[in-house]
Amino acid sequence: MSDATELKKTPLYEEHVRLGGKIVDFAGWLLPIQYPEGILKEHENVRTSCGLFDVSHMGEVWVSGPETLKFCEYLIPTNVSRMKFGEICYSCFCNEAGGIVDDLLLYKKEEKRVLLVVNASNVDKDVAWIKARAKGFDVSIENASSEFAQIAIQGPDAEKIVQPFASVVLSEIEFYHFVVGRVNGIEGIISRTGYTGEDGFEFYIRPDAALPLWRKLVSLGAKPAGLGARDLLRFEACYMLYGNEIDEVTSPVQAGMKWIIDFDKDFYGKEGVVKKMEQSPSKRLRGFEVVEKGGIPRHGAKIRIGEQEAGVVTTGNKSPSIDKIVFLGYVPETVKIGDTVDVEIRPGKTVKAKAVKTPFYRGSVKSKKKA
Repeated sequence: MSDATELKKTPLYEEHVRLGGKIVDFAGWLLPIQYPEGILKEHENVRTSCGLFDVSHMGEVWVSGPETLKFCEYLIPTNVSRMKFGEICYSCFCNEAGGIVDDLLLYKKEEKRVLLVVNASNVDKDVAWIKARAKGFDVSIENASSEFAQIAIQGPDAEKIVQPFASVVLSEIEFYHFVVGRVNGIEGIISRTGYTGEDGFEFYIRPDAALPLWRKLVSLGAKPAGLGARDLLRFEACYMLYGNEIDEVTSPVQAGMKWIIDFDKDFYGKEGVVKKMEQSPSKRLRGFEVVEKGGIPRHGAKIRIGEQEAGVVTTGNKSPSIDKIVFLGYVPETVKIGDTVDVEIRPGKTVKAKAVKTPFYRGSVKSKKKA
């Protein structure tokens, strides 16, 4: 762990300690990896009922000004102009080589005001990168991360638990949409988003409002969950993790994120993305199921086809939801569903695995309605 004097604390840090959370250093933040019930029970709570996550470490960046939408159209590969106000998109920043600087959520609040939500480990890098791209646009960039706490309630019972204490009709908030409203009298942004594969909401509120909202949701039946459960849940749903599935070398197309790109418009890094698409042979992110006993492939493990090293594991684990050992990894695009590979468990030890459809598990998460 880093020097504790350098680590940041969310407004809920003392609450995590009080609840018996096992605190770890995550991207420079002191956060609970698990609570006394353990990761598997926390995972089960989210899949079957409702879990509660402190995600206040995430970064929030306001883009404001007359050319906000024009700038955002240039900044990310997703078509922002087609989005409605109150809509959210998942996207990424691309570098000149077509790699991913970071993935993000864009909240289209107003014509002259948009909120970007970025990864905690990349906040400073992202803000500097955004400001450098903003030169020549009539916009202002504000790192507002310290002004927000963020709490996520996830699971099939999330709406039922929150609705009696919400000032808005939650069923009317579509997937990947948001409103400004109150929960238990606390005002903030309420979005139907999450990182677990289950239905749920994320609340962006003032830091001093985090503790009363957290305690209210716990009193209503939401069970606290830590980083360990969150990573296992997102892995089963095959959501990207920066530094594992995506990085500054990987292109969004290779990562299976082609759906976020509008190639009919100009955006920063477009030439690099197109160039990577034309490279041959190209790698693609695939899901695999281990089909013989031997262990769990972990991040960085080698994937082989015959005698040739063909790829690398990005994330691997045993999925509690399907009771199988599965992993994600980059392999040649010629590898198709049903094909078999060998994956390294430890040096000199491999097991057989077959390519399967992803996600590994589909939970209660809603689908985004077509416009």
